[in-house]
Amino acid sequence: MDPNLSCLILFNLICLVACTSDNHQHNGSHHYDYCVVGGGPAGLQMGYFLSKAQRNYIILERNSGPGSFFNKYPRHRKLISINKVHTGRQNREFNLRHDWNSLLSDDPNLLFKRVSREFYPPADTFPLYLSMFVKELGLRVLYGVDIGKIRAVQSQTARRYLLTDQHGSHYLCSILLVATGLWVPQTVDFVGSDLVEGYESISTNPEDFKNQAVLILGKGNSAFETAQSILGSASRVHMLSSSPVRLAWQTHYVGDLRAVNNELIDTYQLKSLDGLVESRLEKIVIARKKDNGASRSGGKRKEKTEQLYLTLKKYVNVKNSSDVTREELPSHHIDNFPMRKPYDRVIRCLGFRFNFSIFDSSACPPNSENAKGRLPGLTAWYEATDTPGLFVLGTAGHSRDYRASAGGFVHGFRYTVRAVHRVLEQRYHTNNWPSTTLLTTQLQSWILKRVGEASGPYQMFAVLGDLILLRGSDCVYLDEFPLQALPQFSSLSGHTVPSRGLIVVLMQYGKKKIDYLGSNRAETDWTKAWKSNFLHPVLYYYETLPTKDDMKLLPEGWPLPRPKAIHHMVEDFLTEWESPISHIQPLRRFLEHCLQTDLRTFYAESCFRSSLTHHKPPPFCQQGYLKQQGVIHSSELQQNFPTSGLSG
Repeated sequence: MDPNLSCLILFNLICLVACTSDNHQHNGSHHYDYCVVGGGPAGLQMGYFLSKAQRNYIILERNSGPGSFFNKYPRHRKLISINKVHTGRQNREFNLRHDWNSLLSDDPNLLFKRVSREFYPPADTFPLYLSMFVKELGLRVLYGVDIGKIRAVQSQTARRYLLTDQHGSHYLCSILLVATGLWVPQTVDFVGSDLVEGYESISTNPEDFKNQAVLILGKGNSAFETAQSILGSASRVHMLSSSPVRLAWQTHYVGDLRAVNNELIDTYQLKSLDGLVESRLEKIVIARKKDNGASRSGGKRKEKTEQLYLTLKKYVNVKNSSDVTREELPSHHIDNFPMRKPYDRVIRCLGFRFNFSIFDSSACPPNSENAKGRLPGLTAWYEATDTPGLFVLGTAGHSRDYRASAGGFVHGFRYTVRAVHRVLEQRYHTNNWPSTTLLTTQLQSWILKRVGEASGPYQMFAVLGDLILLRGSDCVYLDEFPLQALPQFSSLSGHTVPSRGLIVVLMQYGKKKIDYLGSNRAETDWTKAWKSNFLHPVLYYYETLPTKDDMKLLPEGWPLPRPKAIHHMVEDFLTEWESPISHIQPLRRFLEHCLQTDLRTFYAESCFRSSLTHHKPPPFCQQGYLKQQGVIHSSELQQNFPTSGLSG
């Protein structure tokens, strides 16, 4: 070979290697076990658990700081998540029941009340809290990384996910955790929809609506929040959607209309110009009709003002046209049509949807069957259906409990994120679901403690529940397992159900529709606890795990299949299930029935007599007195000695 040719080939090879190396550095290929897409509350919550477990992870956030959604939304800058700083209790777990903004961590001081003590805090405080959460816990977050494409890469041994950002950099991960929230505005295609303003872009200055007639499409919290802000400025505000208003205090769903936003209901019911109307948006037309106005004095004419009319599709002759004649207006056909007068502005407030556009076909989760397909379809453990290794967290994972619990909100999904992390620890690191082994004589007290203070089952009612694996003289207690995943319990938790069965402890509302402000709204008789209407503990006893088929055949309104035995603890006005007759004694009898054992407690003298007269004394005596443990130590008893006249 010609030496010059050899040198030329060698030179070209060197250049090719150098260019490839430079290109690799430019593309920035990074490898992680876990990629979390989204630096909002759900992403940071997962980041905390991954960091605590010392996993190889990264959080990718497209903006310059965490929780950027809250820099813009809600538009009128007041959160409707409760921030109850003063509860009269020092119990940290109990207080989380009434703190809807804090994330979970081992730091007792890392709470939202450090940035705001207002009951309904300003929205600007939430990004501040999230920034504090990132800094003080040292979470690994990359800002300014806008993931625009996600695809699955299948090798002979594993399936991984390749993420590409706006600069062409690649991030390769084994497990993908999507926590992008909902930020794409939900729209409905109808004639004249191009004439409508969006919630995401409207002015938040009430003066800009002065003396204007406004039509708002939607009746959720964003719609009512907008209406409330302009009630004092607009001449009239009408609201239209396909369904009537659903009030959160009636449905017990925090995503429905909250009382803090419902002033327009007052002005509607008291007939002060505002109103609510129902119609499917697909059947309406928002149309223009020019009005030249009247002549001013001096012969000058007013400027032409464009007003918008609402009409119905069936009255419009020229389809897909937003310019109509007088004969195409509904008032021509129905002279008292409720929305016959024109509007100056029409505003769309229909909420948000999941951003499916960043996924290619190899990694895209399916649309959910509920929520009008706005959310991704997920398994009961929040893994995308038919997309293994891709989990959806936070608000975007709300399809699992849409309109049924609080999984779409911080105070709910902080617990579902923890549940997902426990699934990951078992599946990929063989760490079983955390559990506590208890003597059967300790079980009643443990249950009473959990129902009295635990925040996870309280917030995620009918979705997360505690499981008790019955093993005879002792039992294994697991916190906050996803109830719809019971058929997969062993594979998800690493535990097996013993032959004696299991008990599920959860919180749920009554199934009967009642007047929640009526005189008979609450049940106080413990013998009728099953009629309880408000949130209360319910225990389900199963001899074997429910199957997949069982979960498909739930009785109407039930969160679980029919059990071998069920026990309702009667609802309590103070949500403190500790009354000896109404709560504790019925619970003990239920547990005795399930365990087939005596759970009564005894004085030492009674244990002594029982040991002399019975072949097998009660378990309390066996596990305490007869093992020379005497009476269980209690500092509270010692404190009461002086006042009771007892002395040591």
